[in-house]
Formats: sequence, structure tokens, C-alpha cells
Amino acid sequence: MIEAELKARVHAPEAVLRRLDERATGRAEVYRDTYYDDRAGGLGEKDQELRVRTVRGADGIRTVLTFKAAKVDEASGSKPEYETRVSDAEAVHAMLRQLGYVPVIAFEKRCRNYDFKAYGRQMLATLVRVPELDGTFIEVETLVDETDVTAALDDVRSVLADLGIGADDLTTELYTDAVRARRSR
Repeated sequence: MIEAELKARVHAPEAVLRRLDERATGRAEVYRDTYYDDRAGGLGEKDQELRVRTVRGADGIRTVLTFKAAKVDEASGSKPEYETRVSDAEAVHAMLRQLGYVPVIAFEKRCRNYDFKAYGRQMLATLVRVPELDGTFIEVETLVDETDVTAALDDVRSVLADLGIGADDLTTELYTDAVRARRSR
């Protein structure tokens, strides 16, 4: 499946939060993301991502292993995504290291997630704060097959517009790059 997703900076988080609360009940969750690559940086060179994410929320703790292939839509950065839940986070970290992968960056995201239907699609909207970065972000995504990416992204843009987010607010900057840049200062 392709994660048809757009990310934007949020200039009025309280207003966006109110609009999201009108659509669905939000879930407060904290993500601890660790990204891996091989020692030569081969995944990054191929625009691929390998991540272990541990999510802490009101429903408990869960961990997912995610691989994202190269972008299928350059403008949005949308990628095919393969994800599975794992029962033992430390075992997965150990396996990846034993396979020759090294952690390249780890950071925390504080999220409020909203699942809802819009424009005939199941959507996930996530308000995001990364403690190391300034500002609030929003990600809106829907899962589609490769033939539906363009139409899905149009629907995601419509959801963002409904939330008061304009095209000028969109960004393709990755959190990993922004956190890395912040840490290098």
C-alpha cells in the first residue's frame, strides 16, 4: 500500500485542534522512533527508511517495524509502506543490529491522532510536536494502491483545507533531517 500523505506546518494549532475534535476523538500518543541504515548508508541513498517505533498511549504500549520504499510522488514524498506490529521491541532492535543495520537517529514525537472518514476515504490526521523542533505540524494520510495516489492526495489536500491549512503551509522536510540539523548546531 502507498501512504498518500501530506505534511504541513500549523500556525494556529488550537483552531486546527478544535476542527479535528469536531470530526473524531483524538488519541494522545508519544512515539519513540529509531531509524536504521546499513553502515554504508545504502537505504538512505535509495530513499528508503527502516524504522522501529514504540508508541505509548492510553491503550498501552505497542511497537511497529516499518519499511518505506522510495517515493512514488516527488511533490508529496508519498511512499509505499510495509508495517507490522512486533511484540518485543528490544528483540527487534537486536535483530536489526545483528543483521548489520545501525541506528542513525532516534527522537520523540508527541502526537494527537484522529481517525475519520472524509471524501469517501479513511483518513488519519496527526498533530505532531517534536520537542527538539519549533512549531506544530500536521500529517494527513490515507492508504491507497499505486493507481489512486493522485486522487488520494487531492482528497488529503481537501481535508487540510477544511482544517484551515493552506498550500503554502505544506512541507516535505523530514523530521529526521530537521532533528539532525538541529542537533548539528
